[in-house]
Amino acid sequence: MRVVIAEDESLLRQGLVLMMEAAGFDVVATAATAPGLLEAVGRGRPDVVLTDLRMPPSLADDGLRAAIRIRTEHPGTGVVVLSQFVQRRYAVELIGSNPAGVGYLLKQRVADVDQFTADVRRVAEGATALDPDVVEVMLARVSRADSAVERLTGRQRQVLALIAEGRTNAAIAGRLGVSERGVVAHISNIYAELGLPDGADDHRRVLAVLRYLAR
Repeated sequence: MRVVIAEDESLLRQGLVLMMEAAGFDVVATAATAPGLLEAVGRGRPDVVLTDLRMPPSLADDGLRAAIRIRTEHPGTGVVVLSQFVQRRYAVELIGSNPAGVGYLLKQRVADVDQFTADVRRVAEGATALDPDVVEVMLARVSRADSAVERLTGRQRQVLALIAEGRTNAAIAGRLGVSERGVVAHISNIYAELGLPDGADDHRRVLAVLRYLAR
């Protein structure tokens, strides 16, 4: 699986290279700037891009802007954005109307190497990976603004958060210690309570939840 890594801090960039190579990824290029990232993606045609949110030249949200452009110009390429802070607005902009093949993770998650590389691999395969802290911020904001979320039970809110992270029914069941049938029942009740249509595949159900959380 081919990956391009963009990070302006050389030590962290090299650390990510070593980590990804140890996990079986083929690092085809690295970049220290957002323009360099765009050039590397054009040359290397990776399966997935791993980029810092704040990148030169402005050290603002250049990495995010490059990621959004990559999603538009190379729709088959997965994109994972790393950030030091939870920024709900950035997550919403990155996801847009298509949650397939996209991730927004906090840098401290890199310490859990197995989970981090698994999330990157899932994004490369077309899934969604949202940091749990990002999902928590989204849910908290919506619960203050909309009574529909407040009407959900505690267990339903847990399931909703895991759906928004891009987890499968089996993964949710394993995380919560319940049966997959129980997860399906919770999801059906969540959609009914929120007035959201239940899609036939994971992308559509994540999209429905994320659209709701982004309101």
